[in-house]
Amino acid sequence: MIIRSSPRTSNGLNKAIQFIEANFKSQPTLDQMAKSVHLSKYHFQRLFKRWAGISPIQFMQFITLDYTKERLIESKNLLETALDAGLSGPSRLHDLFITFDAMTPGDFKKQGSGLQISYGVCDSPLGECLLATTQRGICFFGFVESGERSETLGQLFDTWPGSEFIENPTAVCPIVNDIFKIDRQKSVHPFNLQIKGTNFQINVWRALLNIPMGCIVSYQDVASYIGHPKAFRSVASAIAINPVAYLIPCHRVIAKSGKIHQYRWGAARKKALIGWETARSI
Repeated sequence: MIIRSSPRTSNGLNKAIQFIEANFKSQPTLDQMAKSVHLSKYHFQRLFKRWAGISPIQFMQFITLDYTKERLIESKNLLETALDAGLSGPSRLHDLFITFDAMTPGDFKKQGSGLQISYGVCDSPLGECLLATTQRGICFFGFVESGERSETLGQLFDTWPGSEFIENPTAVCPIVNDIFKIDRQKSVHPFNLQIKGTNFQINVWRALLNIPMGCIVSYQDVASYIGHPKAFRSVASAIAINPVAYLIPCHRVIAKSGKIHQYRWGAARKKALIGWETARSI
C-alpha cells in the first residue's frame, strides 16, 4: 500500500534531507535533525520512519560518501554479471514492467503537432509531482520543487511543443499511486512510456532500466554498458534531460567519486530517492 504524505509533510522531509545533506560530516543527532524542521524528535522519527521505512540516522548512513562508494563497486559487479548472462537475471526486473514507445525528433515532427496530452500535479511519497500521458503512454513525469509548479510545467510544455494540453488530475493521479506501489514488480500491466529523443539518448534511457532498485552506478559504468566507454559526458547529458523520473531511474546514476548530485529535480530529492529505495531493497 502506498504511504501518502501531505505537501506539508513532504516539504518537511525534503528540508530534513537537505539538513542531513549539508551536515552529515558532523553526524547530526536526531534532536538536531528534528529541530531543523521544527518538530519534536519523537514526532520527527515517527514521520521519517513511516516515510522511509528506516530511521533518520540509518538514512544518513545510506547517503554517506563511504557507503555510496561501496555500493558503486557492488552494483557494477552485479551489472557486469547480468550483462554476461544476457540480461536475463534480476537486473531485468525494472524492464519487465516498463515498455518503450520511442520517437525520434523526426518522428515527432511528422506526428507531434496536435498530440493530445493529459496532465496533473499529484502527491507522492517524495513530494508533489507532475505526470503527463498520451493515448500511448506516459510522456513526462517530474517532481515539483516547493512553489515552482510553473517551472516543471514549462519542462513538460517545452518537451512536447505544438501539443494540446488538458489538465486532468483525476485521470492521471491514480497512475502515480500505481507507480509507487511497493509490490509493483508483480503487476501484470506494465507502464508504457511514449518518449522523444535522439537514438543515443533513447539507448541511454533504456540502459537505465537495467539498474535494480537499491543499486547505484556511475556515468562511466552506463557508458561502458551501452558500448561507448569514452562517451560518459554524453551519457551524463542524456541522463540530465531524462523526461520520465523514477520509472527511468536516472537517480541511480551518481559520480564516480561517490558524490550524489546533479539531478534535474534537486540533489536533496535524489538523495531521498536513493535512501528510500535502499531501505526497501534490504
